[in-house]
Amino acid sequence: MSAGKINVLLAEDSPVTRMFLVHLLESDPRIRVIGAVGDGEAAVNFVFKHKPDVALMDLYMPVLDGFEATRRIMEQQPLPIVICSAVADPRDMDIAFRSLEAGAVACIEKPTGSGHADFETTAANLLQTVKLMSEITVVRRTTRPRPAPVPVAPSSKWRNPRADIKVIGIGASTGGPPVLQTILASLPKDFPAPILLVQHIARGFVDGMAEWLNRTTSLQIQIASYGIFPLPGHVYLAPDDFHMGVGVLGAIVLTREEPENHVRPAVSFLFRSLAAAYGPRALGVLLTGMGEDGAAELKLLKD
Repeated sequence: MSAGKINVLLAEDSPVTRMFLVHLLESDPRIRVIGAVGDGEAAVNFVFKHKPDVALMDLYMPVLDGFEATRRIMEQQPLPIVICSAVADPRDMDIAFRSLEAGAVACIEKPTGSGHADFETTAANLLQTVKLMSEITVVRRTTRPRPAPVPVAPSSKWRNPRADIKVIGIGASTGGPPVLQTILASLPKDFPAPILLVQHIARGFVDGMAEWLNRTTSLQIQIASYGIFPLPGHVYLAPDDFHMGVGVLGAIVLTREEPENHVRPAVSFLFRSLAAAYGPRALGVLLTGMGEDGAAELKLLKD
């Protein structure tokens, strides 16, 4: 960064969208767009020559798509890359999460036009993500062969240092998916407790995230359903736009009560319900970048 400004490269193939995003990015006084290109190869070349602080990358571009551009950059000139996608069909999800495997640090929803109902939310999320990701230190990645569809992990001799822990709740936000993948991939398939996960992520991406984690970890990953009892070795993701928690008997509860800390699902809701149902037998994990969501309720679990 120079003079306190975050130097951003924007890679977006639509000229109209590119101009719109440049205007949006530069509406924040901390951000300076030093390059705006229309294809993945131009993005790679720009990074090598100008070394921006952050790259904001579209998924579908001519010459090189977002995944291939991310892969090349992270192998040779690593920097924080944020994937920005307008839609969430299965093909988009595969490329987006492959890009996270290749080293991208976040995947967010592309802001819509200023007249759209979600504009303020998606625009604020983009600006916050760019600023937050600019502070991350990344390392060179050598792309590994894609894992087999069903990873095989040996039955573990892993010992739970807290044998009384019956459930684990995890809250993650911007930059969370690659960190979560690293954490979950290190756990054995016979992990002795269920994991309930709230991830702040763009609408429509949670199904793709579940598929990606199923492919790259040995745990059973699924979108949470109302009324089921969490099982050891399983990870339950909060679905889009629903708070997730547990009832007094431990079954999963989903509700569309008002957002907490401006988000739904909220980690605060999850942690509070775990504290009420399990008390000290529940363990909470709160990753960085969450703001206020879950912070006070994490103390409930600790106490």
